[in-house]
Amino acid sequence: MTRRLPTGIEGRHRAQCATRRGGPRCTCQPSYRASISDHGRLLRGPWRPSQREAETWRHKALQERAAGARTPNEITLRDAWADWYAGALSGTIPNRRGQRYKPSALRGYERAWRIRIDAELGAHRVADIQREDLQALVDRLAQAGASRSTINNTLDPVRVIFRRAVKRRHIAANPTLELELPGEATRAERIATREEAAALIDALPPDARALWATALYGGLRRGELRAARWSDVNLAAGTIRVSRAWDDDPAVGEVEPKTKGGRRTVPIVPALAALLAAHRDRTGRAGSDLVFGATADRPFEPSTVRRRALAAWKAAGLKPLTLHGARHTAASLMIAAGANAKALSVVMGHAGIEITFNRYGHLMPGSEAEVGDRLHAYLVGRSWEGLHPTGAVRSGS
Repeated sequence: MTRRLPTGIEGRHRAQCATRRGGPRCTCQPSYRASISDHGRLLRGPWRPSQREAETWRHKALQERAAGARTPNEITLRDAWADWYAGALSGTIPNRRGQRYKPSALRGYERAWRIRIDAELGAHRVADIQREDLQALVDRLAQAGASRSTINNTLDPVRVIFRRAVKRRHIAANPTLELELPGEATRAERIATREEAAALIDALPPDARALWATALYGGLRRGELRAARWSDVNLAAGTIRVSRAWDDDPAVGEVEPKTKGGRRTVPIVPALAALLAAHRDRTGRAGSDLVFGATADRPFEPSTVRRRALAAWKAAGLKPLTLHGARHTAASLMIAAGANAKALSVVMGHAGIEITFNRYGHLMPGSEAEVGDRLHAYLVGRSWEGLHPTGAVRSGS
């Protein structure tokens, strides 16, 4: 016989269970849900895989009701946001990599919450918000002309709230999953050729060349360029040690690199070494002084650097580039020079090699047919260049 459940606990059997067909015994693994009555309202918890977990939820909910606290079912999205944001600011709530949130990321989350989410959904209870509600928000933003990236950024604070609610078992499912976002054509970042990169550097004022060359030939991010110090640069060894970045908020200053892989050593090619040496001699800076700072201890302003470069390139009739585009150019030049994906991932400071493949895989040489040709060449003990595409030995090889 099926056993009787305690007060406030209900069970749910699977469709194939014998009890669904009037059988006396359970032949499945049922799930359980607890509920309590709160001022005439029935508050239900999520379905749990065991009766003990459902009873634990009910016991905690009863304690919170007795203490006058709100149960998880009563927490609004605004309350959950305030709790999450305070924890993320203090560092007690880490990101998915277990690291502290970057100030720039938190500023983006706060802005998205304040401008687009709070008025729309802030007063709604977390437990009441369904995927349909979020899809409706996505659709309204799309109809108002918001891009896919803007909508993605808007959803970021909602995603972290619901991921946390699921982990704490306040809700059973995450409604931010499988939302349909509008498609958009991705704007390709401009990548300069080897010849264009050299021309872009030459057209700049002498005091700006080392900065752009470090981006074009070293691939450092904008924040990493702003935080670079002469103590990080070893011209004799031909390396730059990247160990910090600079946040756009003046009140924040130096921060950890964007990812764990952001701490790295980047090679200095001779063309860059000459420009860095000339820049060091021109500025007279050394040690802990900023390499490219507006002063020895104040970082350069990206807008000023960009404006000066645009003026120089316009005068020279050259197609302009952003600092981010210069970083992409560095990756493309390394690929063209024969760098393998793992080495490129390390030099670029990616969190994992999959990021390198996703961003730059289309630039890497070789096709499926070429892979077969190279394998055949290896197996017959000849160089790949010495074979016809069919695998026959080239004449004169």
